[in-house]
Order: sequence, then structure tokens, then C-alpha cells
Amino acid sequence: MEMDWVWGLVGGGLIGLGGAVFLLGNGRIMGASGIIGGLIDGSGRSNTAERLAFLVGVVVMPMMLLPLYEGGVDTHLTSNIGVIIAAGLLVGVGTRIANGCTSGHGVCGISRLSLRGIVATVFYILAGGLTIVLFRHILGVI
Repeated sequence: MEMDWVWGLVGGGLIGLGGAVFLLGNGRIMGASGIIGGLIDGSGRSNTAERLAFLVGVVVMPMMLLPLYEGGVDTHLTSNIGVIIAAGLLVGVGTRIANGCTSGHGVCGISRLSLRGIVATVFYILAGGLTIVLFRHILGVI
């Protein structure tokens, strides 16, 4: 089995474990967009420290694991800064429209058999596929 597949499996397992621990420990869904959104709009003032700890973990943990992955990580990310900024903004808008993100709907929603999570996941996977077809294969931007 290729190491990329192994690391993907390990990462997916860690995200699932993190979602389970967050749900069991706090009684709330581990939705990254909701955690960040609560910090930005001020609705999460009651648990700011918890939200910041979660975000620090999301950023720091991959940096700590990077030495284990020899040869670096090839993300195939475009060098076009405009595309990167537009993609980030579109993802942010999409998470607000869908009232959640991949961790909330995809990981935690599907695992709880939430119809809303399943429907949201199907639609954002379709939207992502159509976006790749349009921007990579038709427009040639990425």
C-alpha cells in the first residue's frame, strides 16, 4: 500500500477520533467552521480558550508530524495566489451557506446518520467535483 494512502487513513482516523472526543467531552459537534466562526463573530465567548486550543492543535499537530513524512508533502497546490485567495473565500462562504463544513457535516454528521449532514456532504462533494472540472479541465486555471 502506498504511504500516501496510509497517511490518509491515519489522518482520517485522527479526525474521527478528535470528533468523538470533542462530542463526548463537550456534548457539541466538532465543526471547524463553527469553532472559528464563534471566535470571529463573538458568539463563542463563553468557551474562547477551548476554541483557541482546538485551532492551535489543528495548526501545530501537522507541523509536529511533518518530520515523520520524509521527502515533504506534495499538495499539488497552484502557485496562482489569486486562485488560492478566491478558493479560501469561496470555502468560507460555502461553509456559512451550508451551516457547517466537512468536519461538522462530513465527519460528525454522517457518523451520527444525520440526514442534514449526509445531504450537505453530497452537495459539497458534487460542488467540489464540478469546480475541478470547470477550473482545471475547462478553464485550465489550476
